Amino acid sequence: MKKNFYITSTLPYVNSEPHIGFAMEIIRADIIARTKKLRGFDVFFNTGTDEHGQKIYENAEKAGKDVKEYVDGYAQSFKDLIPLLGLSFDIHFIRTTDSKHVHAAQEFWKRCFEKGDIYKKNYATKYCVGCELEKQDSELVDGRCPLHPNKELEIREEENYFFRWSNYGQYLLEFYAAHPNFVTPDFRFNEIKAFVERGLEDFSISRLKSKMSWGVPVPGDDEHVMYVWFDALVSYISTLGWPDDEVTFEKFWKEGTPVQYCGKDNLRQQSAMWQAMLASAGLPHTHTIVIDGFINSGGQKMSKSLGNVISPFDIVNEYGTDAMRYYVARELSTFEDSDVTMEKFKESYNANLANGIGNLTSRIMKMAVAYEVDLDPEQKEMKYYTHSAGFQENENWKNFDLAKEMDDIWQGVGFLNQHIQTVDQENTTRVFGSIKILDEFIQKEEPFKKIKVDPDKAKSDVKFLLYHLLGIALRLEPFMPETSGKIKTLIVENKVPETPLFARKN
Repeated sequence: MKKNFYITSTLPYVNSEPHIGFAMEIIRADIIARTKKLRGFDVFFNTGTDEHGQKIYENAEKAGKDVKEYVDGYAQSFKDLIPLLGLSFDIHFIRTTDSKHVHAAQEFWKRCFEKGDIYKKNYATKYCVGCELEKQDSELVDGRCPLHPNKELEIREEENYFFRWSNYGQYLLEFYAAHPNFVTPDFRFNEIKAFVERGLEDFSISRLKSKMSWGVPVPGDDEHVMYVWFDALVSYISTLGWPDDEVTFEKFWKEGTPVQYCGKDNLRQQSAMWQAMLASAGLPHTHTIVIDGFINSGGQKMSKSLGNVISPFDIVNEYGTDAMRYYVARELSTFEDSDVTMEKFKESYNANLANGIGNLTSRIMKMAVAYEVDLDPEQKEMKYYTHSAGFQENENWKNFDLAKEMDDIWQGVGFLNQHIQTVDQENTTRVFGSIKILDEFIQKEEPFKKIKVDPDKAKSDVKFLLYHLLGIALRLEPFMPETSGKIKTLIVENKVPETPLFARKN
């Protein structure tokens, strides 16, 4: 019987074009989804777009567009990431304007209301429009939100519905204690535990329709629409067909160890607000929440005004999909903030892709073809994968540490390159071909004379390299599926690549 697995990215807010930060998150989720599929799991992989809220409403007005027309355009730009980033072809894409999601959000509201966790009151609070969140004084730096220091906090005074978050402080702490791996990495888990220990305040979950009409209508009250976070979080289960499709929900949420990927600015919403909401609605909790760091550029937070926003479309157009996936998986810190510039990207591309796996593949395949070395049929069936340490769920996979897993794979690349280089330097009878080394070897060592001395040994070495190149290709499959496929095809067909896997960039 197949095991079930559910994974979702956050739903990006459609108030701007996709940037490299979200590309990082969705690529990492895709790598996990692909790995689970390769291990035989039945996988439900979800992403989509968050399309309600005040920022959306205001931006549409500024653009002079109907708000639905506005969100339709941006939603498509995020949907375009699926082929661009080489995401799984069967990924599910939900929009919070979908009718099935609106229905689910309203049903979720009703269940929390019936539990007694929703009430109405007048209030005044400090509110950050950038976060779409109320802010407590302890969260502010010099009176401003540290994530949006350029925005003035608004003082909101109005009648709203509230969720009784204060009822769930002790409940959440007990839940965290019982699930010590609930949030990854540990230091983010410690952050949310400390936040909850300081005490929870009820949070607003509606807005007056007269002030902000763009939202899911509150059941039974035409004067209010749902607060964007309450609405958007429900998407994680509405995409499964909840509440109507109990079979799919049971399979992937209750039995599928649901994993949520998100940025560090989503820590509170994902690991505390959403978990309290699920408890109120009488639904099971998320299994694991994985928290990414931010991406900066040139030492500064990415910003349109600074002109340092990096588009995933620009990177892929210049370097290709798998180069983007490689960089996200290996060169960006798995859990801490990372700094990205196009110069850094090019340096990594040339060093590790053009001169690394691309050059290595060319060298080995030239040897294999030149000396008529081929793998055995059973080796070409790639049963290696089911027995490979890289395929099994090692500590890297268990900890969602993709950069560490890629480093382990690249040590294999380095080992093979080093092995070839060492053999050349030792001036043995083994010949290994690549453009640069082969030219040097021919000029200095006259290898074609030496290969005649011990051809069996030379071929044995080439077969060793060929077999381990296949192992690397198989381990790369969830990370760089296009590159993995090309290398496997070259090995199976015993061919030299007609063009470089990664052409060097000047």
